[in-house]
Amino acid sequence: MKYSFMFGLTIAIAMASTAHAFILTGKVFDEKGKRVKDAFVSLPDLGFSTTTDGVGAFTLRDTEMTTMGLQRVANPGYVSVKNGVLSFLQANSAPVLVQIFDAVGNRVMNKFLEGAGVVDLRGFVKAEGTYFARVKMGSAVQNLKFTARGTYGSSFGTPTVHGLKKEGTGESFLVIAEGFDTLNVVLANLDTNVKLVLTKPKGTEPEYEFGWGLKNEPVPTRGCGKAAPGNIPKSGSWDFPWSKGERTVRIDVPDNYDNNKPYRLVFGMHCMGGWAGGVQQEGYYGLKPLDTEKTTIFIAPEGNGDQAPWGQDDYTLFDELLAFMQSNYCIDSSRVFSTGFSYGSMFSNGLSRNRQDVLRGVAVYETAEVNIWLPQHSGKPIAWMGVLGLQDDLCRPEMGRAARNTALKYASAEGKDATKEQAQEYGGNGPHVCYDYKDVDPRFPVRWCTQNGGHIWDHKDPGQFQSWVPAATWDFINQF
Repeated sequence: MKYSFMFGLTIAIAMASTAHAFILTGKVFDEKGKRVKDAFVSLPDLGFSTTTDGVGAFTLRDTEMTTMGLQRVANPGYVSVKNGVLSFLQANSAPVLVQIFDAVGNRVMNKFLEGAGVVDLRGFVKAEGTYFARVKMGSAVQNLKFTARGTYGSSFGTPTVHGLKKEGTGESFLVIAEGFDTLNVVLANLDTNVKLVLTKPKGTEPEYEFGWGLKNEPVPTRGCGKAAPGNIPKSGSWDFPWSKGERTVRIDVPDNYDNNKPYRLVFGMHCMGGWAGGVQQEGYYGLKPLDTEKTTIFIAPEGNGDQAPWGQDDYTLFDELLAFMQSNYCIDSSRVFSTGFSYGSMFSNGLSRNRQDVLRGVAVYETAEVNIWLPQHSGKPIAWMGVLGLQDDLCRPEMGRAARNTALKYASAEGKDATKEQAQEYGGNGPHVCYDYKDVDPRFPVRWCTQNGGHIWDHKDPGQFQSWVPAATWDFINQF
């Protein structure tokens, strides 16, 4: 190897050359096409780096000035070559990067030098042929061509090595962003625009602007790790103090409750003329007997005592009761559901309109969107299941369909109007019909179950003594 340093050298022999400047631009996205801001992007070998802006865009720029016979770099400094000997000079001792590539793009030299000096480029080649050298001073780059015998010339425009596509050649380009795998690619051309996609590490939960993926990992609440309140039975009732007084709440906690294991939480809302104790006695609309793996905590709050048992204030009751449960029990906050019959279904349906951030879904039996206080819809989707008896003369079929269509409007997939999809309904004979809508986001399914029958929640198929409603609901809930 022949290279030496001659500080204070005056360059007497130079060559005419054209410098290459590049502007590398691009944008960084995640796998869902969302722009990634504040990602660190870098050309580590050339010493360029920046971060993406608010729309995921970046620019890396290299500029330089050219004079006839001498290459002026930003430091400033000079570089020339004669008979394969590179001479360089700059005003300070900043690092000077010298790289040599063979004709097919293999890098045979990569050295950082300082100050000023000379380098015999021929000392780094092992065979006959044409080679390319790149000298980087500060923000300027000079590209040179020479042969093993010492002849020389200069490259014009984009460096020849950048045009080569051989694996492992070109410039290493890194993108680093929190929560993503580091992206390391080789760019064959720096004077270009690129679109880069970052991926999550394997096993990472997918992220959404709203909602959870199907079968997501449990999301434990602050009550995990805490002992359950001593004044509340595992199965029974207690008087819950809230901002507007006290309200009796029925509760059933698995007898093997583990305060380090997040549990699904299911609310049961009673009908007009009903009570929370009745919901508990019926196994929370038949769901508790199906919880054979003991994954769920069930609660049933008492209504307000009026003829219309659920009103505007009861939305606050729901919020405070949910906050209490999440603070004192180990709840999976991504799997909270509300069920109900008649007026209780109307209340659960009302909750589905603006509690999508805390409710994964609702199951409503004989519901409607009239004769009850309803909040304004937030515009967010929710998983929704409805059961309708086609002979119901209280919550009539058109009322139930209207509530269903509200859910469909906001759960539509890819901008489709899911309300235009025609659901199959019970045809007048045989077993019940449950229809799962196709034109909805799979994360926010809508199920519509119909059968002949009046204003009851526990519909039964002909010849059967057991209602099909609990199993259909349990299946709906367990898909998440």
